[in-house]
Amino acid sequence: MVSLGAVIIPTAVSSPGKALNLYPSNEYEVLPNGSEAHWEVVERILFIYAKLNPGIAYVQGMNEIVGPIYYTFATDPSSQWKEHAEADTFFCFTNLMSENRDNFIKSLDDSQCGITCKMESVYSMLKERDLELHLKLEEQNIKPQYFTFRWLTLLLSQEFLLPDVIRIWDTLFSDKDRFHFLLLVCCAMLILIRDNLLSGDFTTNMRLLQDYPISDVHTILTKAKELQENC
Repeated sequence: MVSLGAVIIPTAVSSPGKALNLYPSNEYEVLPNGSEAHWEVVERILFIYAKLNPGIAYVQGMNEIVGPIYYTFATDPSSQWKEHAEADTFFCFTNLMSENRDNFIKSLDDSQCGITCKMESVYSMLKERDLELHLKLEEQNIKPQYFTFRWLTLLLSQEFLLPDVIRIWDTLFSDKDRFHFLLLVCCAMLILIRDNLLSGDFTTNMRLLQDYPISDVHTILTKAKELQENC
């Protein structure tokens, strides 16, 4: 059983990358006998998943998807959720990966269900909704894989602070066509910084896209919903 008091789980996240930081290097507590650190629990979840799914195994980035799920259960005020955080996280992660696993299978990259097709779909959406911006990115040879690969495979978990990632996921998972909505969110993110992108050069624009400047996720989700309704 995990001792949730064994390691401090801060609400803040690390930077750069805005990735989840469950284990800050400057904050340690001695683990009581028989307890485990949170990283050991996450490691075990990923290990068991890899063993049960040899066709996928472990792919770099899966930990970024497990992190917010485990954090949500492990920090829940209800002791009931905390006690079963590992099992609940494994169940939720497995269900999520059953819908999202094609993004992590290299042999499917160039297929209709693979990650390459999904990255190109973001640009296709952008072309329909903002041709000028699409042409600008093409003119600068800014390919979708330069930034949307991380956005899509990690479900935006590295682009925003943890509370904002959870907010995005709440909206994403409540949508019946959640992964199509993720494409709309990515398209909305581009449109919301169109003025900066249209005026920037290649270097400036790559910096914007790889370190997204807008932190108000409500604005992003509202724009994505607007795009969805106007389809």
